[in-house]
Amino acid sequence: MKCIAVYTNSFEQFSDIFEQVINTPLADNEEKVIEGITVSESGEVPQNYIDKMKTKTEVVVMKVKESDITILQHRDVFEIFLPEKEKVVMS
Repeated sequence: MKCIAVYTNSFEQFSDIFEQVINTPLADNEEKVIEGITVSESGEVPQNYIDKMKTKTEVVVMKVKESDITILQHRDVFEIFLPEKEKVVMS
């Protein structure tokens, strides 16, 4: 899954920019500032990392069911996990 890190500990600030963050194209390891908050494309993350983080008591887990997005919040960061788009090979 693709991971986008949003560096804030404020749920209100995070929710205010969430739609803008997921609709902003980012290159691998690219950082941008959106409304004063640093956002970083963190590359691919294996499912076992997400599963391990979900078991920690200090991690808040959120799901956006209609789009299969998982969000983990811990310390001063929200991690947004986006499912990879399936690649279609035309022959």
